[in-house]
Amino acid sequence: MSVTVELTYEMGKRLGAHSFQVDAASTVADVVRAARERFGEQADEFETLSRVAAVAVNGVLVNYRKGLKTPLADGDRISFVKAAAGG
Repeated sequence: MSVTVELTYEMGKRLGAHSFQVDAASTVADVVRAARERFGEQADEFETLSRVAAVAVNGVLVNYRKGLKTPLADGDRISFVKAAAGG
C-alpha cells in the first residue's frame, strides 16, 4: 500500500521536499512517524512546522474522522495544511 504525503509550502521550502510517498502506512500516525524518519536530522524542524498545520486525508481534516488513528487506503493523499485567516 502506498500513500502520497503533501506538505505545506513553508514545510516543503524548509525541508526540501513538497511531497513524497509512504509505503506500508495503515493510519495517519504511521505517516507522521514515517515523515519524522524521512527527514532525519531535520526531524525537529518537521515537528515544529507540523504543529501549526492540520492534517487532511483526501481533503477531509482528520479532526472530523478518527484523528491520528484515521485508517488509510492505497492511493490516499495525506496533506499537511496551514490554516489561513482573512477578513
